[in-house]
Amino acid sequence: MFRPRLRGTTIAAACVFALLGGCTLAPTYERPAAPMPTTYEAAPSGGDVPLALAVPRTADDDWAEIFTDPQLQGLIRKALAQNRDLRLASLRVQEARALYGIERANLLPGIRAGGAVSRQRYSGSAGLPDGASALPDGYVANDVRAAVGVSAFELDFFGRVRSLRDAALQEYLASEEAQRAAQVSLVAEVARAYIGLIAANEQSAYAFKVLAAREAGMKVIRLRAERGLIDGLDLNTETTQVEVARAALAERERQRSEIVHVLQVLTGDVSTRPYTETTLDSAFVVPVAAGLPSSLLMRRPDIRQAEAKLRGANANIGAARAAFFPSIRLTTDIGTASSRFSDLFTAGTGVWSFMPQITVPIFEGGRNMRGLDLATVRKEMAVVSYEHAIQTAFAEVNDALAAQQWLARQLEAQKRVSDGERERLQLAERRYANGVASYLELLDAQRSAFQAEQQLIDVKQRVLVNHVALYRALGGGWTPEAETS
Repeated sequence: MFRPRLRGTTIAAACVFALLGGCTLAPTYERPAAPMPTTYEAAPSGGDVPLALAVPRTADDDWAEIFTDPQLQGLIRKALAQNRDLRLASLRVQEARALYGIERANLLPGIRAGGAVSRQRYSGSAGLPDGASALPDGYVANDVRAAVGVSAFELDFFGRVRSLRDAALQEYLASEEAQRAAQVSLVAEVARAYIGLIAANEQSAYAFKVLAAREAGMKVIRLRAERGLIDGLDLNTETTQVEVARAALAERERQRSEIVHVLQVLTGDVSTRPYTETTLDSAFVVPVAAGLPSSLLMRRPDIRQAEAKLRGANANIGAARAAFFPSIRLTTDIGTASSRFSDLFTAGTGVWSFMPQITVPIFEGGRNMRGLDLATVRKEMAVVSYEHAIQTAFAEVNDALAAQQWLARQLEAQKRVSDGERERLQLAERRYANGVASYLELLDAQRSAFQAEQQLIDVKQRVLVNHVALYRALGGGWTPEAETS
């Protein structure tokens, strides 16, 4: 007579669960307004570039469209495959995915099956149960059970479990964006180190050239000193300049060695010995075109990571609010029981249990209220972090675009300076050979020419490094042909 009533109760509970299972007390999420201007102050085309927070476009191989040098591409691929920091970021993604899976599983009841066998001795012989073994001073009773059921499953009427599931999902998404950010940074660091290696090669080559010229000049000056055409001061000064050039060459070689070690760490391969004949004048880094992608800021994984954390904090408010409401848990079993194992599955041995449990918070000492305050404050902190990420992105892109313009002008001016100092050195050498100019004039021209050439190499390096900075600031590349502002 209780079976129809039990079935009706179960169906009613299932209907209520279906209606209320999708409810949540989390606030409706609204993306905060971006705290920044609507246009950049500088753009490659010379005009303002409008900003947009559009759907992100992510492609793991965007870097190959920006950095076209084959050896650089090989170093980047090796770094993406073997870099330990990136591997750790990947493991954090797997960790967050597992935690999300645990929270998602809490929405479903855990069904378990089990069995039990008990044998117990009783004193006396009154009320000897069926299947018991009689003894002179009592009896032994057997109990064999097998059941399938649900244990302490929480009916998520107020969305607490669902909010925790949503928060875990956003944490997982944030870890994925953190991995993408680590990948973009790694590609940029490898490219920057590679550019530094090329610059070190050119500086070393020029320093070696200067050293060879100084040594050849010292031979001429020594010969003239031996003939009495000049005094020993010029010879002593030239000897000193030879050592200065040798020290400069050693410094450039030291810098090159350090860059090689940096590339070894970035690629995760200590046996890497990168060598390149590429020059700074080679077009192996594609500059940004006149237009910028419409998804400019949302390409940046750090902004998407900050927004995912903001969504997660918003979901945690729902879990904190649900703590004020009753918690309903359900434990149920259905199976068979018998005093003999052979009769366990025969007719008439069925048993069941239905044990709902409700817990109503009455007095928690303000714990639930403080928990809600904590969740609310953490959401406000997430909003500030999200706004800070956007402002940082805006500043970085703006700086890179402005630097691109000024570095281009500086490069043209420095080229003219280097050409002028080179011509001045040639004139000074001829004047000194003809006895018209003093050695001090020649020495001054040599120093100026060396300094101008080193500065030119430095500016060329900064132009390319700025392209790398723009790649990182834009969140990992751009495709001007497909996406323009």
